[in-house]
Amino acid sequence: MEHIVTFASLLTPLVTGLVQLLKRTFPIKKKFIPLISFFIGIIVGILAYPFTEMTVVLRLWSGGIAGLAATGLYELGKRSSGKASRKAG
Repeated sequence: MEHIVTFASLLTPLVTGLVQLLKRTFPIKKKFIPLISFFIGIIVGILAYPFTEMTVVLRLWSGGIAGLAATGLYELGKRSSGKASRKAG
């Protein structure tokens, strides 16, 4: 389990960057971004086989976790920098 979390932590910034690249390149609806991020994470996890001796299943889990964490990481950074829209309450 520790290997999955460690590997996901290393993949998260890469997945965040790839998702941002896709968002700036193609018009993507906001509701699909977490799903796209999840699948990009899985793809990056699969393609990372030269860098780890983890099995494919563990790399898939790590990639999926990294994809979901990448969405949360970006949203957290956006909110802390004040770029998020504030709703009047």
